Amino acid sequence: MKAFVFPGQGAQYVGMGKPLFEKSPEAKKLFTQANEILGFAITDVMFEGPEEAQRQTKVTQPAVFLHSVILARLFPNFKPDMVAGHSLGEFSALVASGALSFEDGLRLVSARAMAMQAACELEPSTMAAIIGLPDEKVEEICNGISEIVVPANFNCPGQLVISGSMKGVEQACEALKAAGAKRALLLKVGGAFHSPLMEPARQKLAEAIEKTQFNKPLCPIYQNVDAKPHTDPAEIKANLVKQLTSPVRWTQIVRAMVADGAKAFVELGPGNVLQGLIKKTEPTAEVESFQEL
Repeated sequence: MKAFVFPGQGAQYVGMGKPLFEKSPEAKKLFTQANEILGFAITDVMFEGPEEAQRQTKVTQPAVFLHSVILARLFPNFKPDMVAGHSLGEFSALVASGALSFEDGLRLVSARAMAMQAACELEPSTMAAIIGLPDEKVEEICNGISEIVVPANFNCPGQLVISGSMKGVEQACEALKAAGAKRALLLKVGGAFHSPLMEPARQKLAEAIEKTQFNKPLCPIYQNVDAKPHTDPAEIKANLVKQLTSPVRWTQIVRAMVADGAKAFVELGPGNVLQGLIKKTEPTAEVESFQEL
């Protein structure tokens, strides 16, 4: 069985998607349609940069989504047995599997980006990568901090990202280093994604999700909030609403997919971050990427 996986924010690079635009009429049509839906030429920033502009949340999230979804459209004989996406990538997975239309998926991603940016501006917050401690130990230490700080991304064994207020993350990093973490590295991000501080964004996105038509996907989608396969549109919508304030359970998703029969994983989108995380989680799994024509 083959699983298709889709990356999240942070995988972007200047020039992403340009070869697709130049070589594929279908890709060019979708990129042009995206410019119209978003109300600005996202292709200009994707293809030419500058890098600073590409790092803006309102650009980054639609850009990664576009690259991923277009690759799924162009992948030869695209017939996934299962799909999943890391954070933002879950929206790419939903469109690729037919649960969402391209247009609705892009509108939701744009709304998500704007809502997250607004939430980030309400209170200074951040995230940090913790390397070399068991997930349980990281959770235990975060629970003992009085400030807001929570596990946000379970990326692979020994690699977990925490998220919260500036004080909460700083205090947790000190405690985690004292407990034996090899690294506790503050990340250059706009705010505390996948934490309670994203509640204002969750509320805004929930309204948009509730108004959007979701269909039964062609195959199960393993969702971030519970790492379980879903095909019921109502369940998918409910889980998607919870996603912004819940952790990304990527380690658990990969293990669940392998347990359910996945032998090979194909990463669709910019970069190859997910390939590395999958190999660290399930060393015997076959992994590959499809980034350009």
